[in-house]
Amino acid sequence: MNIGEAAKKSGISAKMIRYYEQTGLIPPAQRTDSGYRDYSDRDVHMLSFVRRARDLGFSVEVIGELLGLWTDQSRRSADVRQLAEGHLSNLRRKIDELEAMSETLETLIESCHGDHRPDCPIIADLAKSDPGSGRGKPKPRAGAVGAAVHAVKL
Repeated sequence: MNIGEAAKKSGISAKMIRYYEQTGLIPPAQRTDSGYRDYSDRDVHMLSFVRRARDLGFSVEVIGELLGLWTDQSRRSADVRQLAEGHLSNLRRKIDELEAMSETLETLIESCHGDHRPDCPIIADLAKSDPGSGRGKPKPRAGAVGAAVHAVKL
């Protein structure tokens, strides 16, 4: 089947299929005499595996490891489990960070009067510098709101 059909069956765009081939995540497709890619049902199955792994948020690097384990009949399920546990740990850490950012934003939004005055705790918080960086760049934070919120709120 051609790349369009493989894309439709696997749920991965033709552009991404080409990318995955180019980066070596998947082996290059067989070619017809006229040079067009020709995908087998096995190729589509592999692409579907990649799509499912991407849907679960695995990185391309880890998907490569998972593909290697999938094709290795002597694999240890412990190796697969270790990759999945590592990914789950990363997801939970990201969820915690997102929740902290959400709480900070909620507090900042609640502290903002949203009126005609220029005083705004949201802007004040974003404008804070990270004293530890030495560069004066705004510090990405997902936690404490800081004294500026309370000062502007008063």
